[in-house]
Amino acid sequence: MVSLWRAAMGASQPNADDYDGVEFWSAAERAGWLTKQGEYIKTWRRRWFVLKQGKLFWFKESNVTRASRPRGVIPVADCLTVKGAEDVLNRQFAFELSTRSDTMYFIADAEKEKEDWINSIGRSIVQHSRSVTDDEILDYDSRK
Repeated sequence: MVSLWRAAMGASQPNADDYDGVEFWSAAERAGWLTKQGEYIKTWRRRWFVLKQGKLFWFKESNVTRASRPRGVIPVADCLTVKGAEDVLNRQFAFELSTRSDTMYFIADAEKEKEDWINSIGRSIVQHSRSVTDDEILDYDSRK
């Protein structure tokens, strides 16, 4: 499987096809500053993240408009887990987002922000997972 970073970043900047029509500039499910680790040069950079309709976008600036171009996009349907990672990174408020083959690390500004991001991304993973289709969901309440 292609690395999560390369899948997220593509050959260079993401193009409009990566957005799937998502209007990332309005009514985000969650938005805020996180610090993320680079893939090749393991420096930490502060970026503005926007979670909307199963996509996690990041930008250099928080003033996101229709004309803004994301620095990266992660389709959360490709992700398996999101969980705390303080013990892995030895950094407070750290969490990780993982696929079958790769892991990305992030650092929030506070414990509550970390938990809110983990909960929001986790909900989005479940909602956009390709592992369960509507046909496979059994609704016991609708049975007679």
